Parts: sequence; structure tokens; C-alpha cells
Amino acid sequence: MKLRLVTALLALGLAGHASALEFRSVKETGVSLYDAPSLTAKRLFVVSRYYPVEVLSQQKEWARVRDASGGVAWIPAAALSVQRMLLVTAPEAAVHRAASAGAPLAYRLPKNAVVELTGQVEGGWAPVRHRDGAAGFVRIGEVWGL
Repeated sequence: MKLRLVTALLALGLAGHASALEFRSVKETGVSLYDAPSLTAKRLFVVSRYYPVEVLSQQKEWARVRDASGGVAWIPAAALSVQRMLLVTAPEAAVHRAASAGAPLAYRLPKNAVVELTGQVEGGWAPVRHRDGAAGFVRIGEVWGL
């Protein structure tokens, strides 16, 4: 009986861990993404500082990541930061002073702009901060990286 309980608890814990998404951002400008975990592999493209990626797996000093377009590539794990950044995927994102569509507008962000996630997502809104320090809330459907 105890063995079944332990097995069930482990299975629940592992299932919860496997479904959790891990997002990171790129630490510095000009980091290359590759088609394999090697500096001698084919370079696919270069990303800029703060660009958010979803970490799919890690292999030694490399991370296999997915970007907002769904592209999968390899990046040196040392080039990733735990800082959470969000990429605007809507044509334009409205950032409000409170987590409500009726709240005053703080500022607007163009498509592909990046902002920092500063807290927990609640009620379909994410608290964010622009690099100039302006803070507010954006609808989660207008950004990628959550």
C-alpha cells in the first residue's frame, strides 16, 4: 500500500514538473542560435538582449529553445538569464495603469517590443515594466513568454 502511494505521489510530481513551461531571456546582444548544440554547427540566426525564449531541454552547456514564432534552436546555456521578458505579438499592446481594460492607459507598445514581467499573472493581465521604468499591466493575449 505504501509503495503504491509513493509511486502515485512521484508520478504526480513528475507530471507537474514536465508540464511546467520554463521561459528565460537572452543576457546579451548578438547571441547566435544554432541547429545543433555546438559552436561549429550551422548558425540559424542572431538574437538581441532580452529576447525571450522557452527552454525545452538542456544538454551540458547548451539549451534547446523555442521562440515566439515556434522555431526551435540551440543556444549556449550561459547566454540565458532567469529574468522574465515578454515579447509583444499583437500589432500593438496597450499597457494600462491597473489590471483592467477600463484603467487609464500608461503607454502603448509596438509589435516585437520587449518588456519585463514583474509579478504574477492574474485575471488575464501581466504586470510589466518597460526598460525606461514605466510600469503597468498588459493583456496576456497580446504578449508571448508566459
